[in-house]
Amino acid sequence: MPKTPASAEDPADRTGPTGRSAVRTLLRLWPYVRPVRVRLFTAAFIAIVASCVGLVIPLVLKWMVDGPVADRDPRGVWLGALYLLLLGLAEALLFGLRRWLVARPLSRVEAEMRAGLYGHLQRLPVAFHDRWASGQLLSRGTTDLMLLRLFLAFPLTFLLVNGVTIVVGMVIMLLQDWTLGLVMLGPAVPLVVLSSVFEKKYARAARLAQDQVGDLTTVVEESVLGIRIIKGFGRHRSQARAFRELSRTLRGTELRKARLLATIWAVIMTLPEVAIGAALVVGAVQVADGSLSAGTLVAFLSTALALRWPVESIGFLLAMSQEAATATERYFEVLDAEPESGEPLVSGERGLVPGGGSRSPAVRGASPRRSALGEARLPAACDGLRFHGVRFRYPDAPPGSPPLLDRVDLHIRPGESMALVGATGSGKTTLTALIPRLHEVTSGRITLDGEDITAMPRETLRALVAVAFEEPTLFSASVGDNVLMGADGTAGATELNRALSIAQADFVHALPRGTDTQVGEQGLNLSGGQRQRLALARAVVGRPRFLVLDDPLSALDVHTEAAVEAALRQVLADTTALIVAHRPSTVLLADRVALLSDGRIAAVGTHHELLRTNAEYAHLMAGGHSLEEEDDER
Repeated sequence: MPKTPASAEDPADRTGPTGRSAVRTLLRLWPYVRPVRVRLFTAAFIAIVASCVGLVIPLVLKWMVDGPVADRDPRGVWLGALYLLLLGLAEALLFGLRRWLVARPLSRVEAEMRAGLYGHLQRLPVAFHDRWASGQLLSRGTTDLMLLRLFLAFPLTFLLVNGVTIVVGMVIMLLQDWTLGLVMLGPAVPLVVLSSVFEKKYARAARLAQDQVGDLTTVVEESVLGIRIIKGFGRHRSQARAFRELSRTLRGTELRKARLLATIWAVIMTLPEVAIGAALVVGAVQVADGSLSAGTLVAFLSTALALRWPVESIGFLLAMSQEAATATERYFEVLDAEPESGEPLVSGERGLVPGGGSRSPAVRGASPRRSALGEARLPAACDGLRFHGVRFRYPDAPPGSPPLLDRVDLHIRPGESMALVGATGSGKTTLTALIPRLHEVTSGRITLDGEDITAMPRETLRALVAVAFEEPTLFSASVGDNVLMGADGTAGATELNRALSIAQADFVHALPRGTDTQVGEQGLNLSGGQRQRLALARAVVGRPRFLVLDDPLSALDVHTEAAVEAALRQVLADTTALIVAHRPSTVLLADRVALLSDGRIAAVGTHHELLRTNAEYAHLMAGGHSLEEEDDER
């Protein structure tokens, strides 16, 4: 199934986190923070101490004004200046120590969360990756985790520190003069109300912006991977237009966030300034009539000014917290997705549930054997590969839609190769994907040598079954590493060269560094036929007991195809194989042929039998040379 395009609805919630609690969402980070909690708590305590040290400075000023300054005592003034210098240095050193304490543990938290996300993505079923745009997943592993690290490093600490600082500062001001303290408390109620409204609106905008970043990442990734198509068809202008439109949409969302932040910041800055001005007027009147000392007024105003930063920072600290909450939400949207279970499954009332069901009598109590090369083997009681009444419907298919595969019954005998033929869209590739459990059957069962594939661990199953897909995927690694991915860790140069020989991939020895040559992203520096041969070598390198090939020779020229088929016949003689075939030449590799039509196996027989007795099969094989002609040529 195709991935969701950037312009369409994707699995992420585009409506925003309305109704969710930011605090409850952020608390989900606790398991990651717990290992470094001592350093974080210590850093927060140091920051509180540093902030409270800053609040001592106004008290020193009060002592200086009412004492040495009023008494015209120069020595007292110099002593007060020394106190102020020491307090300022202590505050700076404490904040520096806090920063040092949090840097290393938070980078560790970010790394562990990123590794956890990547590992979870590897365990998620293929259906999940079919639904999700890759850019959305990339943005969650990069941008969102960066926002979370910044939140843990700064807003998380300073929401606490600034809250404590404001409370301590207000207590100091009330103790100095309660009337002036009440004047300063005046803006508190409207600030709380406005902050609550701002939080909800900003949360929606933040979620929308982060989803749009994921869309933009998807477009960039697709454009880079598809650069040959874009250039080949001269579509660079249309792609640039699409990118600009998405960028313009993201820009609009970011400007909306900026307007919200500017509004709340303007209010948060204005109200305290008005309160300070009012306190100055009231305090000046009190000093004039003698009910308040000048030192007390200086200390009060200094404390109020020291609280300006903690109060004014509330706006962007709340904004960063909301962005962190939406980033956490997006991160756990992926982590909450149900992964493939590595354990066997047993039949439940409906579908399959994790568990340890009993094995078939032929293999109960027996463990898979390993050959000299280390590949897993089932016990000797062989029955080949069987499909028993298999039905399959994609989980997100419309309700009431017919299944893609319906009551498929097929038996591939031990050591036999079966070609699977059918019209485009008949479900051939889906059928092959059921064998290694890339998708789970809706009903029915598949057995390998008599054992239900759901009764064995996935690791064991996938060690027994090797696959080569029609679209070969290579990784940014060496040729050797790409091929040996199909074997366990004991395979070496001998197995590698054997697999390359079977796949007629000896071209790799002419590469600059031979099998150590880096393939490059997606293997696009190789031809389609070369990539397909390496994918085939990867499938056969581990000497699998069961082999599933999805039209593995479609990109090869006639001469290379003939050489590969000759080598494959030796491999297929000792392997139970299912081969999706579109061309007569590929069909001739198989002992028998199965025709898949309308989701069912319509006919099974040798290729010559089906050609004579089945009109649909004969029609599929028509074109170019007839099957008999191709067989004669061989």
